[in-house]
Amino acid sequence: MTRNYDALFQLIWGIALTCAGVMMFIYIPQKLAEIRQHFSSGIFFLRFCLYMISILLIVGGVTKIYNQFVVTKRKE
Repeated sequence: MTRNYDALFQLIWGIALTCAGVMMFIYIPQKLAEIRQHFSSGIFFLRFCLYMISILLIVGGVTKIYNQFVVTKRKE
């Protein structure tokens, strides 16, 4: 029974990671415009880092979802 709860938790966690990555990807331009008002140097490095974090969140979430549906079905 705990296996089902663990699988459900992993699926929800994967969906949450993916949603967080997508939302971060959407809000980066708006936040960079606000940051640009205060800082002028290093904006390209900051943009790279923020986009990299959002891509890693999306990839991590999709990987968890993929593992939940494909890999666990092969084991059964």
